Amino acid sequence: MAKKVQSGPRGASKRGQHKPAAPASGARSFTLANLQPPAGSRKRKVRVGRGIGSKLGKTAGSGNKGQKSRRGYSRRRGFEGGQMPLHRRMPKRGFHNPFGVSYSVVNLEELNVFPAGETVTPELLRAHGFVRRPADPIKVLGDGELKSKLAIHAHAFSASAKEKITKAGGTFEIVA
Repeated sequence: MAKKVQSGPRGASKRGQHKPAAPASGARSFTLANLQPPAGSRKRKVRVGRGIGSKLGKTAGSGNKGQKSRRGYSRRRGFEGGQMPLHRRMPKRGFHNPFGVSYSVVNLEELNVFPAGETVTPELLRAHGFVRRPADPIKVLGDGELKSKLAIHAHAFSASAKEKITKAGGTFEIVA
């Protein structure tokens, strides 16, 4: 049993104790002596393992026996109780080149919409909607025939595209 603590000598009344006077305007003044956190903002922590009458006594909410009831237990991410984890069950296939460059592709056939003598730049291709992803470099492929003489600027060209551009009387330039 906890011992009762009395504040002050026996029989002393509370009349003699000093209370700070409340402000006359009705507003509460804050001083270092009466600072308090807002009601409900501070909550006492649950003290587990303090007897059967405390609701969380004996096993302290950890259940009975097993790895998860022991002290210091921490399960690593992806652990499935000893079963082969999903990331190891999935098949690994192919190769991913970390230095590979993915290009947005434009075929020569699509460039016939531009008038002869036009200089086709990556910005112009993006503006006309030939390229969806704005950050990707552009590669021109030789699918189809080029009917007009164009000066084409792109990040890469296929061998057949270079051949067909020069055959149509146009020029190509690789943009850095």
